[in-house]
Amino acid sequence: MTVRRAIRRLALRDALNFAVCNRIPRRLATLAMGRISGYENRWFAAAGIALWRRFGGLDLRDAEPVRYRSLQACFTRRLRAGTRPVIADPTQLASPCDAILGACGSIERGLLLQAKDSRYALEELLQDHALAAGFQNGCYATLRLRAGMYHRFHAPHDCGVERVDYVAGDAWNVNPPALARVQRLFCRNERAVIRCRLASGAQIAVVPVAAILVASIRLRFVDVRLHLRYRGPNRIACNAQLAKGEEMGWFEQGSTIIVLAPAGASLCAGIRPGRGIRMGEALMALDARVARRPAAGRPTRASDQSGRR
Repeated sequence: MTVRRAIRRLALRDALNFAVCNRIPRRLATLAMGRISGYENRWFAAAGIALWRRFGGLDLRDAEPVRYRSLQACFTRRLRAGTRPVIADPTQLASPCDAILGACGSIERGLLLQAKDSRYALEELLQDHALAAGFQNGCYATLRLRAGMYHRFHAPHDCGVERVDYVAGDAWNVNPPALARVQRLFCRNERAVIRCRLASGAQIAVVPVAAILVASIRLRFVDVRLHLRYRGPNRIACNAQLAKGEEMGWFEQGSTIIVLAPAGASLCAGIRPGRGIRMGEALMALDARVARRPAAGRPTRASDQSGRR
Protein backbone atom coordinates (compact mmCIF):
# COMPACT_ATOMS: atom_id res chain seq x y z
CA MET A 1 0.00 0.00 0.00
CA THR A 2 1.40 3.39 -0.99
CA VAL A 3 1.78 6.19 1.54
CA ARG A 4 -0.77 8.27 -0.36
CA ARG A 5 -3.34 5.46 -0.23
CA ALA A 6 -2.73 4.94 3.49
CA ILE A 7 -3.28 8.65 4.15
CA ARG A 8 -6.53 8.58 2.16
CA ARG A 9 -7.79 5.56 4.10
CA LEU A 10 -6.95 7.25 7.40
CA ALA A 11 -8.74 10.45 6.34
CA LEU A 12 -11.80 8.44 5.26
CA ARG A 13 -11.84 6.52 8.54
CA ASP A 14 -11.66 9.76 10.55
CA ALA A 15 -14.42 11.35 8.47
CA LEU A 16 -16.64 8.30 9.00
CA ASN A 17 -15.89 8.27 12.73
CA PHE A 18 -16.81 11.94 13.01
CA ALA A 19 -20.07 11.50 11.07
CA VAL A 20 -21.19 8.44 13.06
CA CYS A 21 -20.35 9.98 16.45
CA ASN A 22 -21.49 13.57 15.86
CA ARG A 23 -24.05 13.81 13.05
CA ILE A 24 -26.70 12.25 15.25
CA PRO A 25 -28.95 13.83 17.92
CA ARG A 26 -26.12 14.08 20.46
CA ARG A 27 -28.15 15.10 23.50
CA LEU A 28 -30.82 12.47 22.84
CA ALA A 29 -28.18 9.76 22.34
CA THR A 30 -26.46 10.79 25.58
CA LEU A 31 -29.68 10.72 27.60
CA ALA A 32 -30.55 7.34 26.07
CA MET A 33 -27.13 5.98 26.98
CA GLY A 34 -27.68 7.10 30.56
CA ARG A 35 -30.88 5.04 30.73
CA ILE A 36 -29.40 1.98 29.03
CA SER A 37 -26.19 1.93 31.07
CA GLY A 38 -28.15 2.35 34.33
CA TYR A 39 -30.47 -0.62 33.60
CA GLU A 40 -29.83 -3.19 36.31
CA ASN A 41 -29.83 -6.74 35.03
CA ARG A 42 -26.87 -9.01 35.59
CA TRP A 43 -27.30 -10.92 32.31
CA PHE A 44 -27.73 -7.73 30.25
CA ALA A 45 -24.66 -6.22 31.93
CA ALA A 46 -22.57 -9.35 31.36
CA ALA A 47 -23.44 -9.41 27.65
CA GLY A 48 -22.64 -5.72 27.23
CA ILE A 49 -19.34 -6.07 29.11
CA ALA A 50 -18.35 -9.07 26.96
CA LEU A 51 -18.89 -7.03 23.78
CA TRP A 52 -17.06 -4.08 25.29
CA ARG A 53 -14.09 -6.28 26.15
CA ARG A 54 -13.94 -7.67 22.63
CA PHE A 55 -14.37 -4.45 20.66
CA GLY A 56 -13.76 -1.56 23.08
CA GLY A 57 -10.50 -2.37 24.80
CA LEU A 58 -12.05 -2.86 28.24
CA ASP A 59 -9.49 -4.15 30.74
CA LEU A 60 -10.75 -5.22 34.18
CA ARG A 61 -7.53 -6.75 35.51
CA ASP A 62 -7.02 -3.90 38.01
CA ALA A 63 -10.69 -3.60 38.98
CA GLU A 64 -12.16 -4.70 42.29
CA PRO A 65 -13.44 -8.27 41.84
CA VAL A 66 -17.19 -7.68 41.77
CA ARG A 67 -20.12 -8.69 39.61
CA TYR A 68 -21.65 -5.70 37.87
CA ARG A 69 -25.41 -5.31 37.87
CA SER A 70 -25.32 -2.64 35.15
CA LEU A 71 -23.02 -1.22 32.49
CA GLN A 72 -22.87 1.98 34.52
CA ALA A 73 -21.48 0.08 37.50
CA CYS A 74 -18.71 -1.21 35.23
CA PHE A 75 -18.08 2.29 33.77
CA THR A 76 -17.65 3.68 37.28
CA ARG A 77 -15.75 0.71 38.74
CA ARG A 78 -13.18 1.12 41.50
CA LEU A 79 -9.67 -0.30 41.37
CA ARG A 80 -7.97 -2.72 43.71
CA ALA A 81 -5.90 -1.02 46.41
CA GLY A 82 -2.31 -0.39 45.40
CA THR A 83 -2.79 -0.57 41.64
CA ARG A 84 -2.26 3.20 41.17
CA PRO A 85 0.62 4.43 43.37
CA VAL A 86 0.62 8.23 43.65
CA ILE A 87 3.82 10.25 43.20
CA ALA A 88 4.72 11.52 46.68
CA ASP A 89 6.94 14.45 45.64
CA PRO A 90 5.11 17.61 46.83
CA THR A 91 6.65 19.63 43.98
CA GLN A 92 4.79 17.54 41.40
CA LEU A 93 1.15 17.35 40.37
CA ALA A 94 -0.07 13.80 39.82
CA SER A 95 -2.23 12.83 36.88
CA PRO A 96 -5.84 12.79 38.14
CA CYS A 97 -6.83 9.87 35.91
CA ASP A 98 -5.83 7.16 33.46
CA ALA A 99 -5.72 8.82 30.05
CA ILE A 100 -4.12 9.42 26.70
CA LEU A 101 -2.31 12.76 26.70
CA GLY A 102 -3.65 15.33 24.27
CA ALA A 103 -2.43 18.89 23.77
CA CYS A 104 -0.32 20.15 26.66
CA GLY A 105 2.21 22.88 27.40
CA SER A 106 2.37 26.55 28.36
CA ILE A 107 -0.61 28.91 28.50
CA GLU A 108 0.40 31.83 26.29
CA ARG A 109 -1.70 34.95 25.79
CA GLY A 110 -4.62 33.12 27.39
CA LEU A 111 -4.76 30.48 24.63
CA LEU A 112 -4.58 26.68 24.75
CA LEU A 113 -3.99 24.29 21.87
CA GLN A 114 -6.89 22.00 20.98
CA ALA A 115 -5.48 20.34 17.87
CA LYS A 116 -3.07 21.29 15.10
CA ASP A 117 -3.56 24.99 14.18
CA SER A 118 -6.66 25.16 16.41
CA ARG A 119 -6.68 27.09 19.71
CA TYR A 120 -9.28 28.19 22.22
CA ALA A 121 -9.44 30.87 24.90
CA LEU A 122 -8.98 29.82 28.51
CA GLU A 123 -11.43 32.51 29.62
CA GLU A 124 -14.14 31.00 27.42
CA LEU A 125 -13.45 27.53 28.83
CA LEU A 126 -13.61 28.72 32.45
CA GLN A 127 -16.29 31.41 31.96
CA ASP A 128 -14.40 33.59 34.45
CA HIS A 129 -12.00 36.40 33.52
CA ALA A 130 -10.25 36.62 36.92
CA LEU A 131 -9.74 32.86 37.20
CA ALA A 132 -8.33 32.67 33.67
CA ALA A 133 -5.96 35.58 34.39
CA GLY A 134 -4.59 33.65 37.37
CA PHE A 135 -3.28 30.94 35.02
CA GLN A 136 -1.55 33.33 32.61
CA ASN A 137 1.89 31.90 31.71
CA GLY A 138 0.92 28.74 33.55
CA CYS A 139 0.76 25.17 32.32
CA TYR A 140 -2.02 22.88 31.05
CA ALA A 141 -2.53 19.25 30.10
CA THR A 142 -5.43 17.65 28.24
CA LEU A 143 -6.23 14.09 29.34
CA ARG A 144 -8.57 11.95 27.24
CA LEU A 145 -10.22 8.97 28.92
CA ARG A 146 -11.07 6.24 26.43
CA ALA A 147 -14.25 4.25 26.89
CA GLY A 148 -12.47 1.16 28.21
CA MET A 149 -10.40 3.05 30.78
CA TYR A 150 -10.89 3.57 34.50
CA HIS A 151 -13.37 6.47 34.76
CA ARG A 152 -12.74 7.92 38.23
CA PHE A 153 -10.53 10.95 38.75
CA HIS A 154 -8.49 12.07 41.74
CA ALA A 155 -6.88 15.13 43.36
CA PRO A 156 -3.57 16.06 41.67
CA HIS A 157 -2.22 17.50 44.95
CA ASP A 158 -3.22 18.13 48.57
CA CYS A 159 -5.78 20.88 48.15
CA GLY A 160 -9.06 22.45 49.23
CA VAL A 161 -11.94 22.55 46.76
CA GLU A 162 -13.47 26.01 47.08
CA ARG A 163 -16.06 26.06 44.32
CA VAL A 164 -17.45 24.16 41.36
CA ASP A 165 -18.75 26.08 38.34
CA TYR A 166 -21.08 24.04 36.14
CA VAL A 167 -21.23 25.15 32.48
CA ALA A 168 -24.11 23.75 30.42
CA GLY A 169 -23.30 22.89 26.84
CA ASP A 170 -23.32 20.43 23.96
CA ALA A 171 -22.16 16.82 23.82
CA TRP A 172 -19.68 16.62 20.93
CA ASN A 173 -17.36 13.65 20.87
CA VAL A 174 -13.89 14.55 22.19
CA ASN A 175 -11.80 12.14 20.09
CA PRO A 176 -9.13 13.37 17.62
CA PRO A 177 -11.38 13.47 14.52
CA ALA A 178 -13.83 15.76 16.36
CA LEU A 179 -11.08 17.94 17.85
CA ALA A 180 -9.69 18.48 14.35
CA ARG A 181 -13.08 19.55 12.94
CA VAL A 182 -15.01 21.39 15.69
CA GLN A 183 -13.49 24.72 16.65
CA ARG A 184 -13.37 25.51 20.40
CA LEU A 185 -14.93 22.13 21.16
CA PHE A 186 -14.06 22.10 24.87
CA CYS A 187 -15.71 25.53 25.22
CA ARG A 188 -18.91 24.21 23.63
CA ASN A 189 -19.34 21.02 25.64
CA GLU A 190 -20.88 20.58 29.08
CA ARG A 191 -18.22 20.82 31.80
CA ALA A 192 -17.43 21.51 35.45
CA VAL A 193 -14.67 23.86 36.62
CA ILE A 194 -13.27 22.60 39.94
CA ARG A 195 -11.31 25.33 41.75
CA CYS A 196 -8.65 23.94 44.07
CA ARG A 197 -6.47 25.88 46.53
CA LEU A 198 -3.06 24.58 47.60
CA ALA A 199 -1.69 25.14 51.10
CA SER A 200 0.58 27.89 49.73
CA GLY A 201 -2.49 29.81 48.54
CA ALA A 202 -1.82 29.06 44.87
CA GLN A 203 -4.71 27.81 42.76
CA ILE A 204 -5.02 24.91 40.35
CA ALA A 205 -8.09 23.83 38.39
CA VAL A 206 -9.41 20.49 37.23
CA VAL A 207 -11.97 20.73 34.40
CA PRO A 208 -13.91 17.54 33.55
CA VAL A 209 -15.46 17.98 30.08
CA ALA A 210 -18.40 15.75 29.19
CA ALA A 211 -19.03 14.32 25.73
CA ILE A 212 -21.52 12.32 23.72
CA LEU A 213 -22.77 9.27 25.68
CA VAL A 214 -21.39 10.65 28.96
CA ALA A 215 -24.54 10.54 31.07
CA SER A 216 -23.23 12.71 33.93
CA ILE A 217 -20.29 14.02 35.93
CA ARG A 218 -20.38 13.02 39.59
CA LEU A 219 -18.35 14.77 42.30
CA ARG A 220 -17.95 13.38 45.83
CA PHE A 221 -18.23 16.80 47.45
CA VAL A 222 -21.32 17.99 45.52
CA ASP A 223 -24.70 16.41 46.27
CA VAL A 224 -26.11 16.74 42.74
CA ARG A 225 -25.57 14.98 39.43
CA LEU A 226 -24.15 17.34 36.79
CA HIS A 227 -25.74 16.31 33.49
CA LEU A 228 -27.64 17.61 30.46
CA ARG A 229 -30.88 18.05 32.45
CA TYR A 230 -29.27 19.85 35.38
CA ARG A 231 -30.72 23.36 35.78
CA GLY A 232 -28.53 24.92 38.45
CA PRO A 233 -27.27 26.52 40.53
CA ASN A 234 -24.28 26.96 38.23
CA ARG A 235 -21.94 28.08 41.01
CA ILE A 236 -21.68 25.60 43.85
CA ALA A 237 -19.71 26.58 46.96
CA CYS A 238 -17.57 23.82 48.49
CA ASN A 239 -15.45 23.26 51.56
CA ALA A 240 -13.85 19.90 50.86
CA GLN A 241 -10.21 19.13 51.69
CA LEU A 242 -8.57 16.46 49.57
CA ALA A 243 -5.31 14.59 50.01
CA LYS A 244 -3.22 13.97 46.91
CA GLY A 245 -4.62 10.99 45.03
CA GLU A 246 -7.95 11.06 46.88
CA GLU A 247 -10.99 10.48 44.71
CA MET A 248 -12.73 13.59 43.38
CA GLY A 249 -15.46 12.02 41.27
CA TRP A 250 -16.18 10.09 38.11
CA PHE A 251 -17.62 10.16 34.60
CA GLU A 252 -20.46 7.82 33.75
CA GLN A 253 -18.48 6.98 30.56
CA GLY A 254 -15.20 8.26 29.11
CA SER A 255 -14.39 11.88 28.31
CA THR A 256 -11.68 14.53 28.92
CA ILE A 257 -10.08 16.32 31.87
CA ILE A 258 -8.06 19.52 31.51
CA VAL A 259 -5.61 20.30 34.33
CA LEU A 260 -4.45 23.90 34.86
CA ALA A 261 -1.51 25.05 36.97
CA PRO A 262 -0.19 28.56 37.71
CA ALA A 263 2.92 30.34 36.41
CA GLY A 264 6.12 28.53 37.32
CA ALA A 265 4.67 25.09 36.54
CA SER A 266 6.04 22.93 33.73
CA LEU A 267 5.37 19.53 32.24
CA CYS A 268 7.29 16.64 33.76
CA ALA A 269 9.83 14.74 31.69
CA GLY A 270 8.23 12.45 29.12
CA ILE A 271 4.84 14.19 29.13
CA ARG A 272 3.91 14.58 25.47
CA PRO A 273 0.79 14.22 23.27
CA GLY A 274 -0.16 10.65 22.38
CA ARG A 275 1.46 9.04 25.39
CA GLY A 276 -0.57 7.03 27.87
CA ILE A 277 -0.52 8.00 31.53
CA ARG A 278 -1.98 6.42 34.65
CA MET A 279 -3.57 8.05 37.62
CA GLY A 280 -0.93 9.01 40.18
CA GLU A 281 1.99 9.39 37.76
CA ALA A 282 3.90 12.68 37.65
CA LEU A 283 2.22 15.17 35.32
CA MET A 284 3.52 18.68 36.14
CA ALA A 285 6.34 20.15 38.21
CA LEU A 286 5.44 23.11 40.44
CA ASP A 287 7.54 26.01 41.62
CA ALA A 288 8.76 25.09 45.13
CA ARG A 289 6.92 28.05 46.69
CA VAL A 290 3.65 27.02 45.03
CA ALA A 291 4.04 23.43 46.22
CA ARG A 292 4.75 24.26 49.87
CA ARG A 293 2.83 22.03 52.30
CA PRO A 294 1.11 23.21 55.51
CA ALA A 295 3.24 23.29 58.64
CA ALA A 296 1.58 20.27 60.24
CA GLY A 297 -0.76 17.46 59.33
CA ARG A 298 -2.49 16.69 56.08
CA PRO A 299 -5.83 17.98 54.82
CA THR A 300 -9.08 16.64 56.18
CA ARG A 301 -10.37 13.95 53.85
CA ALA A 302 -13.24 14.72 51.52
CA SER A 303 -15.20 11.89 53.10
CA ASP A 304 -15.34 13.95 56.28
CA GLN A 305 -16.86 16.90 54.41
CA SER A 306 -19.54 15.29 52.28
CA GLY A 307 -22.53 13.27 53.34
CA ARG A 308 -23.56 11.56 50.13
CA ARG A 309 -21.36 9.35 47.94
